[in-house]
Amino acid sequence: MHYSDYKTILSSQNGINLYRGCTHGCIYCDSRSKCYQMKHDFEDIEVKRNAPFILERQLRGKRKPCMIGTGAMCDPYIHLEEELQLTRQCISIIERYGFGLSILTKSSRIIRDLDLLKAINKKTKCVVQMTLTTYDENLCRKIEPNVSTTFERVQVLNTMKQEEIPTIVWLGPILPFINDMEENLIGLLNYCAEVNVRGILCFGFGVTMREGNREYFYAQIDQLFPGLKKEYIQTFKDAYVCNSPNHNHLMSIFKNFCERHQILWKPNDIFSYLKQFEEKEQQLSFFY
Repeated sequence: MHYSDYKTILSSQNGINLYRGCTHGCIYCDSRSKCYQMKHDFEDIEVKRNAPFILERQLRGKRKPCMIGTGAMCDPYIHLEEELQLTRQCISIIERYGFGLSILTKSSRIIRDLDLLKAINKKTKCVVQMTLTTYDENLCRKIEPNVSTTFERVQVLNTMKQEEIPTIVWLGPILPFINDMEENLIGLLNYCAEVNVRGILCFGFGVTMREGNREYFYAQIDQLFPGLKKEYIQTFKDAYVCNSPNHNHLMSIFKNFCERHQILWKPNDIFSYLKQFEEKEQQLSFFY
């Protein structure tokens, strides 16, 4: 871990990332790619220690409230968050200034901040997004070793359902020759229906690889699934998008399931929902 100070924290799309790097250990992580120009080891987390101060300053400069997103590049609930609580501090600021929140994680640590999520959702909209990849718990522990298991994540989604906080699932990546089976997909989709998710984001059934994350992924599958690296190289060579041979079949199942259960599945529809700010109750605001 090391600290850095930043001049801004909000992106042009109103997204924030409080950390750079991750300790979840997911074997497929795209954030390891060299194109993101991370100048430190991935597990040596860069902590944006002045993030709460900068966020509050930038929110005060907004002409009107909007949705604030976090979790796109780094999970806001990595292990360090237990001690540093940067995510909680920033969520508290977002709540205090009347902004909405869209937060993406793989960790059950988010339950710690349920009080703030409920407070935001009472005034405007709080959307909890959870990544699901693998129905099999044992396989989940292999490919996502240092983070909450699939079942633990589904328990989080169920808690949000009980609290009437809307949820979105990011479905993937689905790793060719590893978890690209119909049984895996159906298991995950049934979970989504049980906890009444509003939408499921799926950009295809496969994995993306580029310089940086490809080398790490191959090193990991060499250890976990001996012989599979050769099959990947023969099948995909240097391709960025590596779709499963079962892609079309799985996509058909996915679309039909979502339509049948009235779950949003078109990415544009989901992203429009995530960006749409809502105001649920009259309140005094510094904007007026």
